[in-house]
Amino acid sequence: MIAIVDYGMGNLRNVQRAIEHAGAAGGVTSSVHDVRAAGFLVLPGVGAFGEAVRRIDHAGLREPIVAHVRAGKPLLGICLGMQLLFDASDESPGAEGLGIIAGRVRSLPDRVKVPHIGWNDVVPSTSNPALVETGVYYFVHSYAAEPVPETIAVTEYGGPFCAAVRKGNVLGVQFHPEKSQEAGLALLKRCLEQMVRAGGGAI
Repeated sequence: MIAIVDYGMGNLRNVQRAIEHAGAAGGVTSSVHDVRAAGFLVLPGVGAFGEAVRRIDHAGLREPIVAHVRAGKPLLGICLGMQLLFDASDESPGAEGLGIIAGRVRSLPDRVKVPHIGWNDVVPSTSNPALVETGVYYFVHSYAAEPVPETIAVTEYGGPFCAAVRKGNVLGVQFHPEKSQEAGLALLKRCLEQMVRAGGGAI
C-alpha cells in the first residue's frame, strides 16, 4: 500500500493522480494506523516548514513516519516534504524537522528572485543510483537544502542547492514531479519500481 500522508499542507490529489499515472495506486490518509501499515510513504507538502512540523506532531505522525524509515520501508518526500527530512530550516527557527537526513534548509540568496518558480535544470551527481535523470523539472520554493553527502542531484539558482537526496530507502526531491510532465512521471515510475524492490515492499 502506498500512503500519501495528509497533514493538511500539500497538493495531495495531484500527487495521487501522478502516482496512478505511473502505474500504482496511492491513497491519501491522515491516519496513524494507515501510515504504520503502509509499504511506501509519500510525504508531499506546500507551505511553511514550522507549520508543517506543528501539524505533523499534532496529528501524531512523526513517530510512525520515522519508524517507517527505520524499518527499511521506502519514503518519497516532495518539495516541503523533502525539506522536512532534514534537521531544521532557516524559515522556522526552533522547529525540529524529522532528522532523517543531517543538514539544514537555507533561504535562497537575496540576489535572485524569490520564490523560485518555474522550470530549471536538474543535474545528477555521480552517486545518483539512476533515479533522477538529467532534465528540466518544475520548482516552487523559497528555501532549499544545502548540499549534503546524500545529495544525488543539484540545481543552480543563485548558487547550487540540493535538488534531490537519497539515503537508503528514502528519496527526497525539491521539485514537483507531479507538475514536471513526462520527466516527472518517469521519475515517479522509476522511484516506485526501484525503491519498492530495494525495500522489499510491494506496490
